[in-house]
Amino acid sequence: MINKRIIEHFKGCMIGGAIGDALGAPIEFMSIDQIRSDFGHHGLTDYSEAYGRKGAITDDTQMSLFTAEGLILSKVRQEYKGDEGVLSAVYHALLRWFYTQETNLQGTLIQNHGTCSIVDGVLTGYKELFSLRAPGNSCLSALKSGRMGTIDNPINDSKGCGGVMRGAPVGHVYNDTQKAFQIGCGCGAITHGHPSGYLSSGTLAALISMIISGNSLADAIGESIRILKNEKNSKETLQAIDTAMEMLGKTTPGPSVIADIGQGWVAQEALAIGLYCALVAKADFKKGVLLSVNHSGDSDSTGSITGNILGALCGGDMLPENWVINLELKELIEETAGDLYDQFGANRY
Repeated sequence: MINKRIIEHFKGCMIGGAIGDALGAPIEFMSIDQIRSDFGHHGLTDYSEAYGRKGAITDDTQMSLFTAEGLILSKVRQEYKGDEGVLSAVYHALLRWFYTQETNLQGTLIQNHGTCSIVDGVLTGYKELFSLRAPGNSCLSALKSGRMGTIDNPINDSKGCGGVMRGAPVGHVYNDTQKAFQIGCGCGAITHGHPSGYLSSGTLAALISMIISGNSLADAIGESIRILKNEKNSKETLQAIDTAMEMLGKTTPGPSVIADIGQGWVAQEALAIGLYCALVAKADFKKGVLLSVNHSGDSDSTGSITGNILGALCGGDMLPENWVINLELKELIEETAGDLYDQFGANRY
């Protein structure tokens, strides 16, 4: 029973994040007034068309998949050893995502990084991933630079949400919450050099680590905040989370409350919105993700983060069946989650 629960929670986190992403995709750049004009007073309540189909994923899920693949390869390949090796493996995986986005630079990427690093794993074999889904400028420019960003040598000063929205897979790997936080920060810093950018990524990884280990959401948030408080330059991220916590129970949850937290374009706001929506939902996946996408902000990223959290809590077998069935690349996402479980489920670090 324990193994079934754990693998379902691995799947729930990955699939849940993709569902939130797909729900938010068609309304990512719309105000709440526009959303209500198109979908009614309650806003969007089901998949709507984006990128030529319903249930389409965006760059959030694309990059989460490649991050997961990097983590998996860091376990199965001997050349990736230790923390630096894990970060190197994730960097190479993100370069492979970049390979799918900037097709005119494919030859340059192979020349600079080698065929084995760039044409590797299984994800580059899926033509569906060779699709532009509003990728973030910070991610593109950082990966185009030819240099891997680190916490000590930041690649830029960006605190956009492009790091945190792909941070959940790190939490699957580490049973040690502090380690999940550290590696999550390092993975975020590959493309986002501002502390609020990579600290948010580390906090989400720590949170998912706690949930996958069987802890309640309240305990997971408490421990993640405790770790975050010990980090320098964490004031901005902590303030965003504090704002979200202060909103709980004050008024009826909705777009105006989310607006008080932020819009989600920057990492700490996206994380805080995800935490708020997950707490308000009380393990009701549908309620939480619909709340997280119906606002005037980065709907797909806040939906993705909320979906990761609630999916990890609920498990894949508890997600709305129609949303799972109609999700783009459902089988690949489930397979990737299964591979994460095969490598780390019984022996998380």
